[in-house]
Amino acid sequence: MTLVLASKSASRKAMLTAAGIAFEAVPADLDERAIERKLADESAAKVAEGLSVAKALAVARDYPDDLVLGSDSLVVVDGRRFDKPDSREEAVEHLRFFSGRTMELHSGAALVRGGEVLWRVSKVARLAVRRLDEAFIEAYLDAEWPEVGHCVGVFRIEGRGVHLFESIEGDQFTVLGMPLLEVLVALRQHGASGRGLLR
Repeated sequence: MTLVLASKSASRKAMLTAAGIAFEAVPADLDERAIERKLADESAAKVAEGLSVAKALAVARDYPDDLVLGSDSLVVVDGRRFDKPDSREEAVEHLRFFSGRTMELHSGAALVRGGEVLWRVSKVARLAVRRLDEAFIEAYLDAEWPEVGHCVGVFRIEGRGVHLFESIEGDQFTVLGMPLLEVLVALRQHGASGRGLLR
């Protein structure tokens, strides 16, 4: 049995690698925005879980005998949900909106085997964004674009994105995009430690 990560996220791959987890990464091919529209009436936590499940199920079709781990994150600020920016101009708009507000970052995860959802979870981190002036936003994007275009919240906490915030409530793994401690517990519960996946 193999653990398959249904994601192309560099931070999620780095987390698993650093934790000594053996895995294969296979990005899920699905329309995330369409799934979000179907879950429009759900809470942000449920949307993060739902996207994680959808990613895992999509990849599990080709890996029916393996454990598939799906994970996704979304950001909510003042009740408004934000996706990854489609352009630098949209990234500027997002950062202007975030300025001086608290960002809720919801990170979900799910485990699937053979089309069956074995487990799912979501965690939230709250990040207080400092006041961002136009000069900072432009300089920040000069340094971080286009890499942060692939990041919900328009930041990489392990990079210059740390300068966006005054304070953070929540664990670092949730901020990085996957609730790793809970994932490790679930992997042990579903037999990964007995099959050589947890080195």
